[in-house]
Amino acid sequence: MEIRRRGLMMVLSSPSGAGKTTISRMLMERDSNLRMSISVTTRARRPQEEHGRDYFFIDPPAFERMVAAGALLEHALVFGNRYGTPRAPVEQSLSDGRDVLFDIDWQGTQQLVEKARSDLVSVFVLPPSTAELERRLRARAADSEDEVQRRMAKAADEMSHWAEYDYVIVNHDLEDSARKAQAILTAERLRRERQSGLSDFVRELREDG
Repeated sequence: MEIRRRGLMMVLSSPSGAGKTTISRMLMERDSNLRMSISVTTRARRPQEEHGRDYFFIDPPAFERMVAAGALLEHALVFGNRYGTPRAPVEQSLSDGRDVLFDIDWQGTQQLVEKARSDLVSVFVLPPSTAELERRLRARAADSEDEVQRRMAKAADEMSHWAEYDYVIVNHDLEDSARKAQAILTAERLRRERQSGLSDFVRELREDG
């Protein structure tokens, strides 16, 4: 008998450049029961990005309509752009026993804690040093010098929220960090309160005996 389980929400947060997005992609490649929460955003689409795969790109009025309708689990203003998590697909996945991975910042995580704490597992990813964080930002070659400096200036504030998270990973090495994130996910799936079918399973065990 397969034990029914309610899905969980796993949040990875970090300052920009610390590695959360790469770790998220590694987890997605390795775990078939994990789906990525695709955010809506008002920012412009970058050349390599696809609508519906990386983000749902919408205009500010459409974003505000979603907020007003209660269609977002969380939303935040980041670097002058709006980001949010559509509610319906996440709730459906959890009900179906599938886990949902979030690549969001501390603002969004605080809102998820308020709305769905029992379904949430939060992980903060720290860089090994400030110098390494800056090196990684520059190595991406995706941002202008002004943007790199802006992200570095914001990093200290973002890192100050580490204590609000359930787990912390210092990302010295991506492969090691991905393994640690997978270990967290595996352990959290086994929590008694998330295995909704345990009572029926144990009852059948006792009856068989």
